[in-house]
Amino acid sequence: MTVDTSPVADPIREGLARGWKVLGGPHGPLPERLSVDVAIVGTGAGGGITAELLSRAGLSVVMIEEGPLKSSSDFHQREDEAYPTVYQESAARKTADKAITILQGRCVGGSTTVNWTSSFRTPEATLAWWQSHFGLTEWDARTLAPWFDQVEQRLGIQPWLAAPNENNAALRRGGERLGIATHPIPRNVRGCWNLGSCGMGCPTNAKQSMLLTTVPAALDRGATLLVQTRVERLEWQGRTVQALHGVPLRADGTPDTAHPIRIRARHVVVAGGAINSPALLMRSGLPDPFERLGRRTFLHPVLLSAAHMPQPVQGWQGAPQSIYSDHYLDTQPLDGPLGFKLEVPPLHPVIFASTLPGWGAEAAALMRQFPHTQVMLALLRDGYHPQSPGGLISLRGDGTPVLNYPLNEFLMEGARRALLAMAELQFAAGAREVLPVHELARPTTRWADARAQIRDLPMEPLKTRIVSAHVMGGCAMSGQEALGVVRPDGVHWQINNLSVHDGSLFPTSLGVNPQLSIYGITARLSSALAERLSGRPVSLLG
Repeated sequence: MTVDTSPVADPIREGLARGWKVLGGPHGPLPERLSVDVAIVGTGAGGGITAELLSRAGLSVVMIEEGPLKSSSDFHQREDEAYPTVYQESAARKTADKAITILQGRCVGGSTTVNWTSSFRTPEATLAWWQSHFGLTEWDARTLAPWFDQVEQRLGIQPWLAAPNENNAALRRGGERLGIATHPIPRNVRGCWNLGSCGMGCPTNAKQSMLLTTVPAALDRGATLLVQTRVERLEWQGRTVQALHGVPLRADGTPDTAHPIRIRARHVVVAGGAINSPALLMRSGLPDPFERLGRRTFLHPVLLSAAHMPQPVQGWQGAPQSIYSDHYLDTQPLDGPLGFKLEVPPLHPVIFASTLPGWGAEAAALMRQFPHTQVMLALLRDGYHPQSPGGLISLRGDGTPVLNYPLNEFLMEGARRALLAMAELQFAAGAREVLPVHELARPTTRWADARAQIRDLPMEPLKTRIVSAHVMGGCAMSGQEALGVVRPDGVHWQINNLSVHDGSLFPTSLGVNPQLSIYGITARLSSALAERLSGRPVSLLG
């Protein structure tokens, strides 16, 4: 792999210098009123794709983002800068009981700006389940294939063929020794420098996030971007959204209620992510006759296992995720015991120290082993079994959202099996010690001892460390009004000029990292919407 190490241009600053229409925060005050063809709430995977396609159709578009506009010049590979500025709740958003930490982006580009670039198509089994259980008869792999082809070309998505870093190589090595298949992960990058700091924003503009691709494309076509701006509610009457009501946000995220903005649009697209999108519809009091809004919210609950390796791992450098295994998904039926996908996370000091168990001398000992630590993660595929109904979004007194996600015995038994699988793989890969990330676990030096310990651990919330970076559902797409919030074309069942274009559309979790599914599905929805509104067919490829 040849790496271009010439000085890095900053296309965001170049665009601003060319006269992009960007307002809010340091870019100037918001207007009191604005009128456009389409208002898009959110600039992540769904909002970015939608903005480019609607702008290509010649429609006037405003993108509304509650986070800041950052660029490669602002990304210094520093956790203390990234987490407070470009993540929801400083990378510490949690479920109602504090048992699950949720990583979500909060900036232009949303989570695509700070994710780890893993890109998988929606599994055929998942699409078939949606067809049979949610009436989505036109959503199958054959129908979606052209849209996946289109976004993969647009965003440079292909398998990562460079040698994996040691953190990923351990998963492949353990799989080879146990006869468990592993594969390279497709990534949305071009000219990647292999730095490993994807989660803090790409400083070299290699990651083909919405920040670098679709949002600039929309701005170049005359779209307007409002940053540090929160849409508080949708004003509606009958079956029509009349206006969006928003407020500017100060640098610390608090609202400036003295300077509200009112936006009128022919059509509104909500793409704020699968916690904020349901919350906006709730704050707006939209019709929900079958009580589907905010329900069936899924997380791919993630279990972690840490291993001390004899050789340096240095998991902070190299492509964060480049190897995966679906062995424990493929061997479980969708509606059986929870299957799980195996990957690895990048390792950086702050997120490492705040995720692993223990404190005091115990925590200090783990930090001393940091350069030799390898970590695996298992993403539980939730949402198919009757005992895996997901969570429920609700509103706090100030209107901000919170997710209640019960960790029942069925899910926690899946967590136990995931910890067992990862420990066995880590010992097979050569680990000296393995530590399940659980408050009561201790390092063990033999697989037999690890197995006995994990089988005896109390799998309870807060004792078992669980994280998530994949929030899905809450505004489910369905072929029958009683089963979801939006129709198969993404339009709200009860509001004719309102669409939802993000991961909240999914009726279940996916079993794979969701960004490519959001790209492909919203590309199809947005292309059809653009043609309905403008009479012009559009494509991401010109």
